[in-house]
Amino acid sequence: MKKCTLCGKEYDEAAAHSLYAEAGEWLAGEVWQDAGELCPNCLESRATLVMMYGHEINT
Repeated sequence: MKKCTLCGKEYDEAAAHSLYAEAGEWLAGEVWQDAGELCPNCLESRATLVMMYGHEINT
């Protein structure tokens, strides 16, 4: 089990991820440099928020 640095919840990094979580993982590596540190829920939230508000990234 690993602990999310954003929300503090423990998560299993071997568990299956949704497409939103995969997109969030890409953002974590390419934009925020915190890949491997966030839980799938935070990754999904990040991806959703970037799709809605991150117009500079969605070009």
